[in-house]
Amino acid sequence: MVSRTEIEHRLSRVPDPEVPALSVLDLGIVREIRPTEAGCEIDLTPTYTGCPATERIERDVREALEELVGIGNVRISTVLDPPWTTDWISEEGRRKLEDYGIAPPPRRSGDKRSLLGLHQPLACPKCRSTHTERISAFGSTACKALHRCLDCAEPFEAFKCI
Repeated sequence: MVSRTEIEHRLSRVPDPEVPALSVLDLGIVREIRPTEAGCEIDLTPTYTGCPATERIERDVREALEELVGIGNVRISTVLDPPWTTDWISEEGRRKLEDYGIAPPPRRSGDKRSLLGLHQPLACPKCRSTHTERISAFGSTACKALHRCLDCAEPFEAFKCI
């Protein structure tokens, strides 16, 4: 029987296809890891229902773990309740987003307006200035918006708060 630590180590090397700087563990979509006598069971929660990367992520997780526990010994379930939230992105994942040039989402608060980014200026991942503006609600993927730093004039994407 493989250990949870071995499974986590393997999953830490499975990148998110839309933001390859993050692993599926960093992103927080791995909800549960259960080592079993026969292999392992994994619960995944997509970032949103209908995410086009869901099937790819499941395939990549399965392939990475089958190298560890054997073909046919990985059971993957999709869990939709509760829905994924950007609060599940790990602290290391948030750091990796910044290093990759994407502003991480703010942590949730009780004020829904702050979830929309209306009261929390985003820090530019390049120069750390909070003198920024949103250019477009839509970035290269559905989970990101396009922003610009007004100090260094660099455009950057920001992970939307969900």
